[in-house]
Amino acid sequence: QVQLVESGGGLVQTGGSLRLSCVASGLPFPFSAYTMAWFRQAPRKDREFVVSISWRDSLANTGDSMKDRFTISRDNAENAVYLQMNELKPEDTAVYYCAAAYLGSTFDDWGQGTQVTVSS
Repeated sequence: QVQLVESGGGLVQTGGSLRLSCVASGLPFPFSAYTMAWFRQAPRKDREFVVSISWRDSLANTGDSMKDRFTISRDNAENAVYLQMNELKPEDTAVYYCAAAYLGSTFDDWGQGTQVTVSS
């Protein structure tokens, strides 16, 4: 019943920007009780942590390679989390997934992903 649906991916040139959205439904607890995160996976690469936003205080934790370029935000009234990506690089090309962790525990719920392609 749980659904996390990502959108907003696409093709962008190096240096461009994209804003990804993730809308959750069917969660057994209120959306505000979940730490939300974005991960990404490039072809033939391992899944990589991008950024998370805490359920406690909305503080963000960003991976080193994305720091100062990617910003996460959330709207609990809309059960949504967003990823603003700026100054995109070809190395950012990947499928981007959102995930939910109840009370900041393990990420048990995942979306299907949205493709981001950055051309050189």
